[in-house]
Amino acid sequence: MNDHPLPDPYGVLTEPTTLEIRRVLPGPVERVWAYLTDSELRRQWLAAGHMEMKVGAPVELVWRNDELAPGPGQRPDGFPAEQRMQSRITELDPPHKLGIAWDGGGEVSFDLKPVGSKVLLTVIHRRLPSRDVTLMVGAGWHMHLDILAARAAGEEPMPFWEGWSRLRAEYDRRLPA
Repeated sequence: MNDHPLPDPYGVLTEPTTLEIRRVLPGPVERVWAYLTDSELRRQWLAAGHMEMKVGAPVELVWRNDELAPGPGQRPDGFPAEQRMQSRITELDPPHKLGIAWDGGGEVSFDLKPVGSKVLLTVIHRRLPSRDVTLMVGAGWHMHLDILAARAAGEEPMPFWEGWSRLRAEYDRRLPA
């Protein structure tokens, strides 16, 4: 991995409504795949919800961001303690690619590529409807992926809302108006 630079942890707009964010995680690729597809592992960094590994299968994702790390910090006004979203699997190539259509929230793809003993995870969120949503989603993916990296490395993650609030301000500064 020494001859491969680490990706910038911040998401970038690759198109006006498409955010791409990358992380290098401890491998092997099958381990990272489990963090994407196993409800109990995914609950520890993103959202719970059973996934039938079949294109077209429905998925209900259940976010409880207060539970992702000790000391959740202050949840911003307007954000519930639990959020549910109906989704469906749109693309599946285990253990390298997973695509999910989010009800009302565009499409998200997860690409896994082995890089030595590590794994490059690329998350692409398409069809973001507005700059405000892009700022929230960018900060959200960034913080969720920071928690995934910490969990995969056996470390304690920082509180979700504390990091999200800081990152939302940073994405507001970084992304074009």
